[in-house]
Amino acid sequence: MYKSLSWIAVIFWMALIFYLSHQPAAISNELSSGITEMIVNTLDKLASQFQFNIEDMHHIVRKNAHFFAYLTLGILVLNGLRRSGVNAKQGAGIALLICILYAITDEVHQLYIPGRSGEVRDVLIDSAGASIGIIIYLIVSRLTGCLKDKRTI
Repeated sequence: MYKSLSWIAVIFWMALIFYLSHQPAAISNELSSGITEMIVNTLDKLASQFQFNIEDMHHIVRKNAHFFAYLTLGILVLNGLRRSGVNAKQGAGIALLICILYAITDEVHQLYIPGRSGEVRDVLIDSAGASIGIIIYLIVSRLTGCLKDKRTI
C-alpha cells in the first residue's frame, strides 16, 4: 500500500507542476506577484529598515518556486523508487534522471503556452532542486538507519 501511495504522490506532484506550467503568462504572473507582495509586506513588517525591490523579489520568488517544486519531486521520486525495492545509490541516479527529463518536458510544454517560454536556465534550477531533494532524502535515510535495513522514510 505504501508503494502505491508513494507513486500516487509522485503523479500528483507532477500533475501540479504541469497545471502550474500550463497557465498562461498573465495568470502565472498574477499568482507569483501575489505571493511576492505577501513576502515583501511580511519583510517590511519584520525588517522595515531595509528596502526591497519588488521586481527583484518577484524574480527570486519565481526561480525559488522552480527549485522547491523539483526539490519536492526529487524526494517523492526517490521515495517511490526505494519503496519499490530499488537500492539507494541506483535509486538516486534514476530519480535524478526522471526529474531532469520531467523538467525538460515541462519547459518544452511551456513553449506552447501563451506568453510562456522554455528556459534552459529553469531546467538547471529544477535539476539543482531535485539534486538537493535527493541528497536530503539520502541524509535523512542514513541518519534514521533506513538505508542499512532497506526500510524507507
